[in-house]
Amino acid sequence: MKVVRLIARDELRLMLRNRVAMIAFALLVLLTLVAVASSWSHQRGMAELRARHAQAAEDAFHAQPDRHPHRVVHYGHFIFRPLGPLAAFDPGVDAFTGNSMFLEGHRQNTANFGDVRQSSLLVRFGQLTPAFVLQVVAPLLLVFLGYGALARETERGTMRLLMLQGVTRRQIVAGKLLALATVAILAALPALLGFALIAGQPGALALPMLVIALGYCVYLALWVVLILLVSALVRRSRDALLSLVALWAIAVVLLPRVAPDVASAAVPLQNRLQTDVAIARDLRRMGDSHNPDDPHFAKFKHAVLARYGVTRVEDLPVNYKGLLGVEGERLTTALFDRYAGQSYAAQARQNAIVETAAVLSPAIAIRSLSMAAAGTDFAGHRRFLEQAEAYRYALVQRLNAMQAEKVRYSDDTAEDAGADRRKRVSAANWQAMPDFTFVAPSGTALAKAALPGLAVLLAWLAVVGLLLALATRRLGAFR
Repeated sequence: MKVVRLIARDELRLMLRNRVAMIAFALLVLLTLVAVASSWSHQRGMAELRARHAQAAEDAFHAQPDRHPHRVVHYGHFIFRPLGPLAAFDPGVDAFTGNSMFLEGHRQNTANFGDVRQSSLLVRFGQLTPAFVLQVVAPLLLVFLGYGALARETERGTMRLLMLQGVTRRQIVAGKLLALATVAILAALPALLGFALIAGQPGALALPMLVIALGYCVYLALWVVLILLVSALVRRSRDALLSLVALWAIAVVLLPRVAPDVASAAVPLQNRLQTDVAIARDLRRMGDSHNPDDPHFAKFKHAVLARYGVTRVEDLPVNYKGLLGVEGERLTTALFDRYAGQSYAAQARQNAIVETAAVLSPAIAIRSLSMAAAGTDFAGHRRFLEQAEAYRYALVQRLNAMQAEKVRYSDDTAEDAGADRRKRVSAANWQAMPDFTFVAPSGTALAKAALPGLAVLLAWLAVVGLLLALATRRLGAFR
């Protein structure tokens, strides 16, 4: 170990003498600190803004006057997706998927008002976040610092001198690995220290943070080993640099952007307009509650009359129009859920194709791991949509039931001057309705979702480590 430490110390001393390398390292640390501060400030500002708008929407909904329950159904309600603390480290897809939803009867809306749709096109290039720095910038710095670690010794002939002095090939490689790993740890430390800010926030979960930290350590360790592997396989430092930059460009820049396009072409996804047209077509086939001759609702009417033992809807103890609203909403929601399920399944297949590409690019694996543990991936977005839809359905059906139970059918169908006043119900009914509360996943669930990405990274590290061990044996051929 003493020989390994001496080799590592000599390699670090050589890096310190490289003024360009030190400037690049200092800039990376500064960039990381700026990313931590800016991302933290941005996410806190977004969280406060959403909380303020959510409170304003709730106040507006509760402030409605006495009115007919069905008018409240169409008045609708805005809800906002809350951000977890780890979104400050990796915001994931949040800027692209939207952060609010408008809930209304007879319609299932999607999230809107995403940052990308409201900002300049520069937002599409990605925010400066700690995750972005560690995924993209840190590996490039390691490439420029370590590309000549072994190739330089071969090129200058010092590899032969070291071996003649009794230093083994494994000791040389271990010393170089130790030096470059030290740099990787120092480069990652400012970003990982951002967890100190997150840890004190409400909702911060220790297990996902540990998984993220472990994932990025494995990712950077993979680059350290890969750099040493390439440096061991070539004879000249220049060739090692060109090869590593090409690998970085393909693995970090090209493949993560090509894979989604391939997935989109392999699994086509209907856009919003196509889905709305298909739903409207199916709704016409399903039945019209306003048509007394409609087969489905004629059968429904017969079943309701039989259940209450009457022959006319006027004799029902409840408002038949409210019952129609309950049945109509049940049917349309089942249709909406079917189309939403098809869309989710298609998107899941697309994501599976992208994640399969992680066998070619570890950057895809670390991105999947990071977003999954932070709760900012597609699964997190879907979780919000499903909870929002469940809340919307319960809210609308509660209002429909209110119409059936608190508004008389005779008043609901009357057209005299006082009918509008008689069919209103007290505003206390919607003031008592529960507000939307997003149920965040547990730390165990988030950590479990990140395990596939971690497994891919560990497999990459094992394969590259084995290749480096085999390449180490060839170092003796250079004597």
